[in-house]
Amino acid sequence: MQYGPFEILAGNSNPEFARKLAASLDAEVGRLTLKRFADGEVFVEINTNIRGRDVFIVQSTCPPVNEYLMELLVLMDAVKRASADRVTVVLPYFGYARQDRKVSPRTPISAKLVADLLRVAGAHRILSLDLHAGQIQGFFDIPVDNLYASPALMPEVQRAVAGRPAVVVSPDAGGVLRARAYAKMLDAPLAVIDKRRDRPNEIAGMQVIGDVSGRVAVMVDDLVDTAGTLTRAAEAVMDAGASAVFAVATHGVLSAPAIQRIQDSVLECLIMSDSIPLTEEGEACSKIRVVTLAPLLGEAVRRIHTGDSVSSLFDASGD
Repeated sequence: MQYGPFEILAGNSNPEFARKLAASLDAEVGRLTLKRFADGEVFVEINTNIRGRDVFIVQSTCPPVNEYLMELLVLMDAVKRASADRVTVVLPYFGYARQDRKVSPRTPISAKLVADLLRVAGAHRILSLDLHAGQIQGFFDIPVDNLYASPALMPEVQRAVAGRPAVVVSPDAGGVLRARAYAKMLDAPLAVIDKRRDRPNEIAGMQVIGDVSGRVAVMVDDLVDTAGTLTRAAEAVMDAGASAVFAVATHGVLSAPAIQRIQDSVLECLIMSDSIPLTEEGEACSKIRVVTLAPLLGEAVRRIHTGDSVSSLFDASGD
């Protein structure tokens, strides 16, 4: 199916990322007015004609999650009522993704709720990065493209390894598939950390399963929130005999006190993407290295618009 000209719009969550994405397509972010009324309600006005256009809305639902999620929904409604031909929501970071199942009685599956909200608001397609759980794609009744950040992050990982013997470490059993992809690209063995969690963001204990002795440990995860798990896992890996340890993650949520924990940890560095903008404190942290994924998402946007294959972006990624 052929679509009209495309238009890129963006909310306030990560405007620099949106500009980089648009620039990779030799385009500009469309003009709009996005503000709050005195009581906090969101107001949107699109200042360009998008009738019949293929519209891509770029918005990470990062902290403050609820603010940016509501902003996205109102923006989508405005686009739909402006008679756009198709609306693709570009979510570099999908908030609420960790609430993908009932963990105890009488609790919500909030990731499914957000999926329903996006569809009802007018999304025809979702483009995201390294969803916390693959099954979230099934929460949508519309197409979902879940891109892998590993091909873009790998060059920086290789520079950090610097030719030293490496081992890739998954911080938990759920991340083994992601870690295995990095292990394949680095031609390195795989280790797993067995952790016991008493409550969210708190670890009771952990044990390294696999041989890390004398190797540089590359810890792989999809996101870093408070960094408590990450920094304790780094200590466990060093105690198990690793020569050095650093981490790579797609999404740097970095809730307090994450940045201070990273700075004070045994980690050589944390490599992550710009799916979530860094705070000033994060930019000042000497151990954080950021790789932009805007060109990767920009190429995916181009392929969606032209009807080309998106999955072929990762034929050689090992994922």
